[in-house]
Amino acid sequence: MLCRPVVLVWLTLAACGNPIVVASPEPSDAGQQLALDGGEAPVDAGLDAGAPDAGRGPPYPIVLAHGFFGFDSFAGLDFLTYYFEVKDALVADGELEVFTPTVDPFNDSATRSAQLERQIEAILASTGAAKVNVIAHSQGGLDTRLVANRRPELISSVITVSTPHHGTPVSDLVARGLQDPRARAAVDAIINIAAPSLWSDATKDSSITAALAQFETSRMADFNARVVDRPGVRFFSVAGRSALRRVADTCDADDGTRPPFIRTYDGTLDPVSPMLDATEFIISPNVFDPVGNDGLVPVESAKWGTFLGCIPADHLDEIGQIGGLSPGLGNDWRHKPFYRSLVTFLRQRGY
Repeated sequence: MLCRPVVLVWLTLAACGNPIVVASPEPSDAGQQLALDGGEAPVDAGLDAGAPDAGRGPPYPIVLAHGFFGFDSFAGLDFLTYYFEVKDALVADGELEVFTPTVDPFNDSATRSAQLERQIEAILASTGAAKVNVIAHSQGGLDTRLVANRRPELISSVITVSTPHHGTPVSDLVARGLQDPRARAAVDAIINIAAPSLWSDATKDSSITAALAQFETSRMADFNARVVDRPGVRFFSVAGRSALRRVADTCDADDGTRPPFIRTYDGTLDPVSPMLDATEFIISPNVFDPVGNDGLVPVESAKWGTFLGCIPADHLDEIGQIGGLSPGLGNDWRHKPFYRSLVTFLRQRGY
């Protein structure tokens, strides 16, 4: 029977942010932008990974790479962007080269990364820059890693936010329910009927089961063995923690220090979105031995390159969804100041 697999996948889709149009005012960002330490010397401020004089140097354009189920605007509604109002916030700060490319919302990263690579090439051609800096959420981080592996000369730095670099138990569970090829075909067919009217980048070749299968822990181990980081591209990562947990040990940064815009929220707790309750329980079923996660991605899985620490946000909060709503009662963390701080972090280091 196909019923159980379809239910499992639909549960995951809902958890990944099945968009609901909510145009709610964003809480004020005043006072949220924090000063950053500027003591680290630039790691990749020049053109070391590319040809000499290939284009202008830093500061490089900012590319916001979306994750699974991603979009630039949803259902033709320009105000409902994946990184909700983040581009406008960055432009208001004087960052005039901010790009939000869109790729197939339902497919594996081999497919999506080829689409992303072409768009990065177009960005470089239009701006005259030698490279870009990529900030990537969720699957967008895997897409970007593939581009950086194939074409390191295109990318100066990458910051991934809750990317499942080492897989997620949620996909492991879904995969067990979709072992029958007929079940996988049925799920893809259902999605492909509805998707084109809502996601302009969805096509008849979109495959949600291919995307979900990629996030299995065993497949990500193989991915990591094949897709290695190249010299000249600097990687940073941030994880989300939710379900009212601090998980301080898991969230400690690689070098024991975290940037102020991370550290200042150490005491802040985030209530997980009801849309992510079921998947959060899959990852962390034992209340006496909790696993830090954002409702979809375990903290340990989100670590890649230089780990900067955890933010008090679930997988939807991390991008300001749904529609800019507050992350939850008692949580004063906000997504737009966070992305502004990430860009400042890169600029202070010469990217």
